[in-house]
Amino acid sequence: MLVIFLYGFNLGHYIYMTTILYSHDACFGHNPHVGHPECPERLSAILSALDAPNFKNLKNCQPPLATVEQIVRVHDYSYVTWALAEMKERGNVIFDNDTCTSVGSYEAALRAAGSVCAAIDSIMAEKAKNAFCAIRPPGHHAEHSHAMGFCFFNNVAVGAAHARCVHGLERVAVIDFDVHHGNGTQTAFWNDPNLFFGSTHQSPLYPGTGNKNERGVAGNIINVPLKPCAGSEEFRNAMDNIVFPALREFSPDFLLISAGFDAHSDDPLASLNFIDDDYYWVTNQLCAIAADYCRCRLVSTLEGGYHLESLGRSAAAHVAALIDAQ
Repeated sequence: MLVIFLYGFNLGHYIYMTTILYSHDACFGHNPHVGHPECPERLSAILSALDAPNFKNLKNCQPPLATVEQIVRVHDYSYVTWALAEMKERGNVIFDNDTCTSVGSYEAALRAAGSVCAAIDSIMAEKAKNAFCAIRPPGHHAEHSHAMGFCFFNNVAVGAAHARCVHGLERVAVIDFDVHHGNGTQTAFWNDPNLFFGSTHQSPLYPGTGNKNERGVAGNIINVPLKPCAGSEEFRNAMDNIVFPALREFSPDFLLISAGFDAHSDDPLASLNFIDDDYYWVTNQLCAIAADYCRCRLVSTLEGGYHLESLGRSAAAHVAALIDAQ
């Protein structure tokens, strides 16, 4: 008698059940200055929360350094080479009042961008169903030719370009629920109808972009500004009624998440009132859409979140939903 055990079998397709956690000690080396909100302790809070017993099945991987070739698919070559040279040779570089480096920033920035590319490679090789990149510095504010908003290279946009150029995927979507609008990602996606960017964010707030009338070349940009003090109800309504339907209509081949946790009610840099469970809920919904449209292919990368305790809890809720996804 022949007995066959099927693991995660779904409509004739083998679904790998692993969630990969990408992180690297080099990301602790980016230390802008004492008192800066984008501090190494952010990563410590997340990794400590993910050290709980319910995350024991996470597969831990260390990301490679991104290459200049990968980064210049999104950023100006002159900017990239200049920024990397300044970081490597000088260490302490002030890009603007909010955005500065330390001796360890060179490697941290390359590991951050490299993590998203490596995670996409793993998903495409069917080594996992999804991945979370617990990295820093963040990326979604970085523009084509300049750093801003704590960000040097746009990690999620670099990943989207990698998915298309290396793996031949046509339609790539990014969902960004950071409290600040991902202006850099929007700019990178604006003129390409096969790239989708959907964002909820507080408005008015830095960086001042993300009006609902900013729609991209083919309606491929969806912005839902939320008023100060908005909370779970407003967030879930925005996702359910605006962002998710547009994402389904776009029908992505790969789904990326800019996972910012600074819309939490405890966060000091803004005034939205999300709770821990909102991050489980939105991640669960996005995983379901990924299962329906792109064979579960989903990679998430860390953006904001500056209250250490709520950051750890929110990231844990996010990763728990990735693990629970079917």
